[in-house]
Amino acid sequence: MSFSSLGLSSPLVKAVAQQSYTSPYPIQQQAIPAMLQGKDILGLAQTGSGKTASYVLPILEKLQRQAPTTNRSVPVLVLVPTRELAMQVGEVVQSFSAGLPRPVKAMAVFGGVSINPQMMKLHGTDVLIATPGRLLDLVEHKAVQLSEVAVLVLDEADKMLNLGFKEEMEKIFALLPARRQNVLFSATLDEEVAFLVADILHNPVKIKIEEEAVVPELINQTAYQVAAERKGPLLRYLIKQHNMQQVLVFASSIRTANNVVGKLVKNGIEAAAFHGDKSQGARTEALRQFKAGKLRVLVATDLAARGIDIKFLPHVINYELPRSPKDYVHRIGRTGRAEASGEAISLISPEEEHHFKVIQKKMGQRVPLTPTEEIDLAGS
Repeated sequence: MSFSSLGLSSPLVKAVAQQSYTSPYPIQQQAIPAMLQGKDILGLAQTGSGKTASYVLPILEKLQRQAPTTNRSVPVLVLVPTRELAMQVGEVVQSFSAGLPRPVKAMAVFGGVSINPQMMKLHGTDVLIATPGRLLDLVEHKAVQLSEVAVLVLDEADKMLNLGFKEEMEKIFALLPARRQNVLFSATLDEEVAFLVADILHNPVKIKIEEEAVVPELINQTAYQVAAERKGPLLRYLIKQHNMQQVLVFASSIRTANNVVGKLVKNGIEAAAFHGDKSQGARTEALRQFKAGKLRVLVATDLAARGIDIKFLPHVINYELPRSPKDYVHRIGRTGRAEASGEAISLISPEEEHHFKVIQKKMGQRVPLTPTEEIDLAGS
C-alpha cells in the first residue's frame, strides 16, 4: 500500500517521500482515510507505532484546502502531556509541511519557559501543539481563541490523565465548539480514558495496533551511567578512546542534535546533523559522506533516521533514550545487520534510569549500567 492510495494529494505524498517514508504503517493505513473523511478516531497504540504521522498528514491535507489563518483562532489543536512530545510533534508537522503549496504555521507551547514570546508568535497559527496548563494560561491572556477549533487531537491521553491534567482538560473542552472532529490516541483504555471516549468521541473509528518487540541477536549492548551534564564529554571520550570511525548518534530533538554536533566539531571530531530542519540536499550529502566514511559521526533524530540504511554500520549511540521500547529497538537495529556484529551504546542519566528499566523489561534483555564517575573526562 502507498501513501497516495490513502487519499493524500501529490504535494504531500512528495513531502512524505522526502522524509524517507516508503510505505504507511498499519495505524496510518487506517487512520489517514478516516480522518480525511472527518470521522472521530480512537487509536489504541504504543508510542513508536507511527501515530503522530497518522494524524499530522491528514491535518496538513485538510489545511491545504483552507485559507491561511489570519487571527488568533486556531483551527487545529493538539494536546500533549509533555514539553518533549510537544516539540517532537511540532518537528513532525514542520518536516512534512516544508514545501507544501499552502504554508502551514505550527507552534508548540508548554510551561517552564517565558509565556511572552509564545504570546507574540501565536497570531496566524494553523496547528497549535500544547500542554494543557500552558494552553489555559494563553487563553487567560487572550493570546489564543479556541472557539473555531475544527480538529482536536489528544495524543497520549492516558499519560495526560496519569499526570493529573483531567481538570484542566475539562476546562479546555468547555471552551471548544460543539461541532469538531476529535482524535484520541492512548496506549491503554482504562476507566479514566473511557470517560474521554464517552464525553468527546462520536461514533469513533476504533483502531488497535498490537506492539511488536524484536531485538537483533548480533548487537552488543552496553550502557553508561552518567550525569546529564557529562554526556557530551563522555560521548567524545568514547569515540576517541575506542577509535570509532562510523558512529550514528541518536538525539531526541533537533536542538540537541545541533548542540551535540557543535561540540563534536569544536573538539576535532567530524560530525553533521541529520534532521527535519536540514534541506533534502543537506541530508542527502551528509548521508553520502557518512556512508563513504568521510564523515565520522552522524547525529540524527528518530524521524529523519528512517532514511538511514547502512549495511555494515558498526556503532549506534543513544545520547538520549527514545520514548518507547519499540523506538529503542529500531535505533539499535541500525547496526548488527547483514550478519555483521554491531555495538549499541546508551548514555543513561539518573532521570532516565527508570525508563531504561522499562525498555529492558519490554525487550526481555538486561543491559547492565557501567558507572562513569571515575573516568577522567577533562579535555574530552
